Amino acid sequence: MPDATPYGQTAAGPLTGYRVLEMGSTVAGPFCGRLLADFGADVIKVEPAEGDAVRTMGKSFHGKSLYAASIFRNKSLITLDLRKPEGQRIAADLAAKSDVLVENFRPGSLERWGLGYELLSARNPGLVMVRISGFGQDGPYSQRAGYGVIGEALSGLRHLTGDPDRPPARVAVSMTDYITGLYGAFGAALALLARNRTGRGQVVDAALYECAFSFMEPWIPAYEKTGHVAGRCGSRLPESTPNNLYPTSDAQFIHITAMGEAVFRRLTGAMGQPELANDPRFATARARSEHHEAIDDLIAHWTSTKSLTELERVLEEAAVPATRIYTIADIFGDPHYRARGAIVAAPDDDFGTVAMANVFPRLSATPGAVRHAGHATGQETRRVLADVLGLSDERIDALARAGVIAERVAPAGAG
Repeated sequence: MPDATPYGQTAAGPLTGYRVLEMGSTVAGPFCGRLLADFGADVIKVEPAEGDAVRTMGKSFHGKSLYAASIFRNKSLITLDLRKPEGQRIAADLAAKSDVLVENFRPGSLERWGLGYELLSARNPGLVMVRISGFGQDGPYSQRAGYGVIGEALSGLRHLTGDPDRPPARVAVSMTDYITGLYGAFGAALALLARNRTGRGQVVDAALYECAFSFMEPWIPAYEKTGHVAGRCGSRLPESTPNNLYPTSDAQFIHITAMGEAVFRRLTGAMGQPELANDPRFATARARSEHHEAIDDLIAHWTSTKSLTELERVLEEAAVPATRIYTIADIFGDPHYRARGAIVAAPDDDFGTVAMANVFPRLSATPGAVRHAGHATGQETRRVLADVLGLSDERIDALARAGVIAERVAPAGAG
């Protein structure tokens, strides 16, 4: 079982003292909020009474979403009907007392609800608004519906993923949502730094397709100058050779990366073929990339004569970067993951603890911490409205009767 004591548990994170109102849903917005919460921000997450859609994604255990347990960790969860005028007024009041607002509705939605940046910043000039959307806040595509995978396809990144003789593949996580959520959190931190100088907040416009497009970095100038259209290369990284997946004698695979001159010489030495490093076809990085099929065939022939375990040992001794392809089961059993506490047991109201990734990156003086797993829908509604807005129990009860808010909601299927 993972270590139940996360590193940095008693230290104040660098965002301690900042309040974040998270009005995003599904993955990109909640991941952005989760990053800010991990480093100490007081994140208030708004959900509809039926719960965020992410609660229907991934696996459940005893009727509880395990995905939500992780991506909603460290947050205070409230319910609010943003389509009702009173819900909109409460959201505006919470924004007036927040440093950052995170949202990922379709552009124009907040404006229709009277929650646009101009109105909110008039009350709170220091407010930073992180706006995550499929295609950005303006431009001809801005009103299109867009999930992460749609942005990934538009970015060109999806075209590069998979084998050349098959349709474009995808990673089995919401990759573009995570990329954009990370950019959103980075943008929020930058905007808060700028606010320290100017006293004013600003809008962070994070578009799914643009954030994914930024990962196309090597191929943008390549197309502009040479007309080269990058395509799918399977497990090989183009223009970085050798950098590929190779078969083993026990029907496994090992990935070997040895593009640098010194490491390539170490690889050929480990193969018992040091003369390959002086072969004109392989003597330089560019030459190896031009003859990648030849060198990959030679390496594959060698790896096919040895087991995966033996290859890992030989290549580690030779200081050649190489590894098997880990499954999640491999990760849970790995001593390095365990030694660094990369998986923590987050306190959970229903399970006692639940495993999840620790907080990254690791800050030496002001690290983040996993304080608790994601709570139930609406669990902190009453406390937040009372503590932050000063609403009385009678007023909160009236809001609940009117359907503007809801308090703790048991997860679907819970007994």
